[in-house]
Amino acid sequence: MTKHLLFHGRHPIEAALNNPARLIHTLWATAAAAGTLQQICRNLDRPLPEIVQVPRRRIDEMLGADAVHQGMVARLAPLPARTLENIIDAHADNRNTVIVLLDQVTDPHNVGAILRSAAAFDAAAVIVADRNAPPETGTLAKSACGALEVVPYVQGGNLAHGLAGLKKAGYWIIGLDGAARQTLKQTGLTGKTALVLGSEATGLRRLTRKSCDHIVKLPVSAKMQSLNVSNAAAIALYELRRDQD
Repeated sequence: MTKHLLFHGRHPIEAALNNPARLIHTLWATAAAAGTLQQICRNLDRPLPEIVQVPRRRIDEMLGADAVHQGMVARLAPLPARTLENIIDAHADNRNTVIVLLDQVTDPHNVGAILRSAAAFDAAAVIVADRNAPPETGTLAKSACGALEVVPYVQGGNLAHGLAGLKKAGYWIIGLDGAARQTLKQTGLTGKTALVLGSEATGLRRLTRKSCDHIVKLPVSAKMQSLNVSNAAAIALYELRRDQD
């Protein structure tokens, strides 16, 4: 049976509607939100289902009363599966490619925020392992604020094997750790980069650290020991992008 997802809120739904690779099955909206959703659909040159108007309580029942849905929900299909090899091949000729890898980052809000930063700073993909990583869901899409449609989110296999494949393809493997001796800037590295971030609680695992070419930190004040993983990702991606400009 084909898996279906429920996306909620204007930004993730509008981004999904604008993505030709995303198959849309059903659109629901409250009377107050239907006009906004109709306007979004009217500007798109693709077949879409009719918008079904429902009372707000019906959407609350679908998602739970705590969901910030702005009166609209879409039932849609997951994006076609991609692999790390697909990403490597697609960017073979780009010497400035940056790929983000997450080592057991489990909070979908953090992963969504990392996807948003990856889109903002032109990262090629966000890669997670099959286990201990959030799947593609409405919560992840909402946190990503549309970035799930423009940055490949690849769930694939063993992270250590993925890092080995990236090294073989010419990528520097850079692990982020607040206890590292050098900053990202101090490495002076250029070229293709794989940025690896560890879990919210324990950071990079031993085997992941062993696979890295460099372990680096961000130059934060001694007043604060560490940053949230999504904030750290945003700063590191900005630093990598700034070095390319």
